[in-house]
Amino acid sequence: MDTLATIEFEMKPHVIFIPYPAQSHVKAMLKLAKLLHHKGLQITFINTEYIHKRLLDSTGPHFVNGSPDFWFETIPDGIPRSSDQDDEGLELILHSVETKLLAPFLELVAKLPTPPTCIISDGFMSAFTVDAAEKLGIPIMLYWTFSACGFMGLYQVQSLIDKGLSPLQDESYLTNGFLETTIDWIPGMKGIRLRDLPTNAWTTDPNDELLRFTTRGTQNSGKVSNIIHTFDALEASIVDALSGMLPGHVYTIGPVQLLLDQTQGEKPNAEISNTNGYSLWREEPECFQWLQSKEPNSVIYVNFGSLVATSLSELIEIGWGLVSSDHYFLWVIRSNLVVGDESAVLPPELEEQIKKRGFIARWCSQEKVLNHSSIGGFLTHCGWGSTIESLSAGVPMICRPFLWDQPTNCRYICNEWEVGLEMGKEVKRNDLKNLVQELMGKGGKRMRYKAMEWKEKAKMATTPNGSSFLNMENLVKKIAMLSRK
Repeated sequence: MDTLATIEFEMKPHVIFIPYPAQSHVKAMLKLAKLLHHKGLQITFINTEYIHKRLLDSTGPHFVNGSPDFWFETIPDGIPRSSDQDDEGLELILHSVETKLLAPFLELVAKLPTPPTCIISDGFMSAFTVDAAEKLGIPIMLYWTFSACGFMGLYQVQSLIDKGLSPLQDESYLTNGFLETTIDWIPGMKGIRLRDLPTNAWTTDPNDELLRFTTRGTQNSGKVSNIIHTFDALEASIVDALSGMLPGHVYTIGPVQLLLDQTQGEKPNAEISNTNGYSLWREEPECFQWLQSKEPNSVIYVNFGSLVATSLSELIEIGWGLVSSDHYFLWVIRSNLVVGDESAVLPPELEEQIKKRGFIARWCSQEKVLNHSSIGGFLTHCGWGSTIESLSAGVPMICRPFLWDQPTNCRYICNEWEVGLEMGKEVKRNDLKNLVQELMGKGGKRMRYKAMEWKEKAKMATTPNGSSFLNMENLVKKIAMLSRK
């Protein structure tokens, strides 16, 4: 029986969701919104106009033809663009969040036909949503679409600043060993080094926009209840530490897809339903025909997410490393993967070799790929969305972190959860070849075993009486109580 079936109230609680305008944030928040809707709540999901159009373009107009009591709304972001596919810079997004979104958000909420019970805001949108909630006189919760370790790292950046460890004094501190400094005062994070913490702390600019933005955002978590996309067994010590540090309640709710599977009565390895509704890129199904022709655990999947970019030279090194590993590979090369004006044009001789053992796609349904029986490993940037999806599927990883919370996730993947191998900072084809052969061969046996253990623990957390399942039930009850005040 749904949680709300036993609660008497005159009107269903109405929750406003507002994600940070990026692929992984929208995906994680939309899944939580769908989960709460399944539990009987009304949902208004607010995207920027740009993000909403991209969702429509990639998924089709049926995307908004949803269920009763689930509405999509939009607000302008105030960012000028030359085309609908014009990717905006990070600084423009941050400036928009801080200065452009409050007024249209308040105007939209005032026009909603059903009064909102509360706001569930992306943690990085708290730059304006906390103020908005106060002006509207309604409660707000922050949803951090990160790991607990990633969030803790971001939260502690202010302490690094206070202790004089950030910003760095000059560029030499990036290479002189300073980043190897052990940080021994962060609760629940033993043996963590400065280089394992989020990269926004590595700036040499005291006025760095991202440093200021993320610091302010995470400090807002001390004012409200917080939701973190993880499960207790995975990060017990950090979850305990955060629960003691933050005055509001901390709800660990993840993996959200597995909770959705429980609600929808799906088997964990069944084809993921409705995944097309989460992507800002059009997904290409052709890769699955190719995967079907491959033996179990014989393919390594390569994807660096939706935002990070690499150089063409690194892309070429990765290509030759994959080819020379003598393993099959599915490689996602999205349109904006290469930095600057360079296009992702590989040398003809490399393309010829790729045809023998590889398949290149521009975008795909990642969860469906990771749950495919042919996948035996994942070369990843360690974004949290990719990491928790890999853990949920029981797939070990090769880690190539780039920025933000990715080094923190990498540290835990390799050292704490024992399901990954870390690449060097400089990508070299022979090093990658050896890592692929180790992960996919006998050397990766223990990592595959550990990955399957975490898959089972994730499943346990999201089944009835599991930690994430109970936290979800408690969150729904909390929102229902708010609707009665």
